[in-house]
Amino acid sequence: MLTVIIECRDNEPELAQTLAALVAGAVEGIVRDVVVLDHGSRDGSHEIADAAGCRFLTEWDMNEIVRTARGDWLLLLEPGARPLNGWVDAVVEHVAISKGPARFAGSRSHRRPLLKRLVSRRPALEQGLLVSKRQASTIARKGIRLDQMAAGVRARRLVAEIVPAWAIRAMREL
Repeated sequence: MLTVIIECRDNEPELAQTLAALVAGAVEGIVRDVVVLDHGSRDGSHEIADAAGCRFLTEWDMNEIVRTARGDWLLLLEPGARPLNGWVDAVVEHVAISKGPARFAGSRSHRRPLLKRLVSRRPALEQGLLVSKRQASTIARKGIRLDQMAAGVRARRLVAEIVPAWAIRAMREL
């Protein structure tokens, strides 16, 4: 039912965090496949993706990625983003009752400082994007990045929270 797509470049620890969070979806049979689009990583990103059974691509056409996705819905995530408990049920419920895109709610425990929220825009994939394969095919084109696909897409809010990728990076830098 769901194909997860992640873009990375030298994000080995972040990729491992995200893939670990997706295990619940794989166990429930919701996550059909995971595609990792790599921009020339020199770390162990390939090994992490391979160990998790992901397709790891260094060259791709986004139209082809969307077309060959095994799921009818796509979940676009940043490496490091971690959907929290209950995300599987929230996605299943959304897919059952809605045809439009959705984003996770931001984690209440991981909020940007107030000044940063006021002066800078939230990255397009900070809360992920759940979009039908049909809708994604109208957005996808050769050379487009996942954040560009997610930019400007109006989406409902899922009841499940996500820890944003920047929070994982910040914790690692401490």
